[in-house]
Order: sequence, then C-alpha cells, then structure tokens
Amino acid sequence: MKRNPQAGVQRTLGARLQVFSDADLDDIHRATLEVLERTGVFVESEEALDVMADGGCRVDRETKTVKIPPYIVEDVIRWSPKSIRLCGRTPENDVLLEGGRVGFTNFSAGIMVLDPRTDEHRQSTAQDVADLARMTDYLSEIDTYEHSVESRDASQDTLAVRDAAIGLSNTTKCCGTGALSMDDVDAIVRMGAAIAGGEDKLRERPLVYFCECPVSPLKITRDAAEVIMGAARHHIPNTVISMAMSGATSPVTLSGTLVTHNCEVLAAMTLAQLTEKGAPSIYGSSTTTMDLRHATASVGSPELGLLSAGVAQLAQRYMLPSFVAGL
Repeated sequence: MKRNPQAGVQRTLGARLQVFSDADLDDIHRATLEVLERTGVFVESEEALDVMADGGCRVDRETKTVKIPPYIVEDVIRWSPKSIRLCGRTPENDVLLEGGRVGFTNFSAGIMVLDPRTDEHRQSTAQDVADLARMTDYLSEIDTYEHSVESRDASQDTLAVRDAAIGLSNTTKCCGTGALSMDDVDAIVRMGAAIAGGEDKLRERPLVYFCECPVSPLKITRDAAEVIMGAARHHIPNTVISMAMSGATSPVTLSGTLVTHNCEVLAAMTLAQLTEKGAPSIYGSSTTTMDLRHATASVGSPELGLLSAGVAQLAQRYMLPSFVAGL
C-alpha cells in the first residue's frame, strides 16, 4: 500500500496554497448551515425523501424540498470516515486517502477521442476504454483509474456496467465507476465481489468506488440519490462531486460559489450517512467559473485552481478525504 506525500505539512520541502483564512472557512461553513436549514435542497427520489425524513430532516413532499438542521450536518461530518483505502487487484496499488496526502487519478468521462493512429476526432469506443485503462495502469504516478471515456459504440442501457467491467479487466488499480442507477450499483458491486472473493472481502478491500454529482444549484436527482444510497448500503466509497459554476449556477464570487458547492456535497453526504452510518464518502469538486463570453465552463482557468484549493481547505477543515479537479 502506498502512503503518498502530504500537502500543507510544515516540512523542509513542499508548498501550500491557502486561499481562505480560517475565519473565511468558518464563515463559509456557517453560511452553508444556514442555506441547508432555511433554503434546503431539492431531492427527487421518494426513497431518499423517506430516508432523510426518518433521519430528522424537514421534508416537504409537495415541493420535494429537504431542509437539514445544523446538528445533523455536524453529525454527518463526524460520522464520515476520515481515512479511506482504495484497493487495487494487487496490494502494491492500494492507496490511502487521509490527512492531506496527495495522489492523482485521471478524470472521467469523455465521449470523444483523437485517434492516435489516424488523427480522426471521433466518438469513443469500448476498445478505447480498454486501451486507456491499460495506459493508466502503466503510469506509476496515477494512483487509481477512472473510466476516461465511454464506450459509445454499444447499447447505452448497459453503459455504466459494461465500462466498469472493461476497466476491472484492464487495470490492477482501484477502479472508479459512474453508475446511473441502483441496479448499476448492485451489478458493479457483484463484479467487484466476484474478483475480491465475496462482498465482505470487497468491503475490506474495495476494488471499485463510485462517483456521483448533484445538479447545481442544490439538487439531488433521482439517479444520483440511488447511487448515493446504493454505495452506502454496500459500504463502497463514493465521491460526491459538485460541479457548481460561478456566475451561472452559483454566485459569481469564489466564496459564494463555495457555499453552494459545500451545501451540495454535505447534503449528498447527509443522504449517505442517514442511509448507512459510517458510509465512506469522498468530498469532491469539479467546480469552476463560467466563461461569460461563450457560456461554457472555464475548466483550466486560474479560478478553477483557486476554487479547488478552497475545496481542499474545506475538506481538511472537516477532516474528510477530498477529490479536486486539477488544471
């Protein structure tokens, strides 16, 4: 198992980007508690509404609005594991997410590739999924594999399960997957359990993890809720990735955007913890700003780097493993 270097630790080497002061982070946290309690989040799944109502949240069935009291949010942060191990099919590819340790993964999931042999810009295929999984497996500095592209040349009804199977067959690193329903979660867990030697073994050594995104602003769709609850019940790690876009789906200021972001991630983690206390969750972000000229997400902008640094600070404040988009 690898224990990667730690970021922000006062040693001879290393650097730390502190975008927000501790007082700023306190303000963002308090604003988050206020929004979750007074405005709430939209939750589309009836089952998720039941779970959150039973857990003490105030649920309006007509509007599907869930308002989360501050004490529940604070409990959720305490209940969430502070250290998560993502395991490879070979133990030397295990990686520990804890206390500021920094690792790397590829991002998911593209639908187009530039063919390396013909230079054609085309839709991705199942063969591309396999090729990129093997390439990621070869790169020693990449700690886990996420499905880089989708296999667009086959039925989309089974896309998530098929791409997870291709990934598991072509990498010895922990495999990040994008399920789209509770059925997808169950099927992917069964595949992982078959490799690990049973679901109990898979819990001990999770060879797969899930990634799920709320919809900004402040919405947990039915499919997202199903994946969050399914992963929690199987006790498989799940990365909750907010994709708030400053100036579009969130306030134009960095701090205001982080409030929206924080609300979405903590609301999703609340659903996970009320489904199964102690469910492993990773605090995720692909939050950035909107390019006001072209109305597109400005991925790679300086603001994305600042927001990602702020997200890392929030995750460290909560002592939660984090996943942030790189430049």
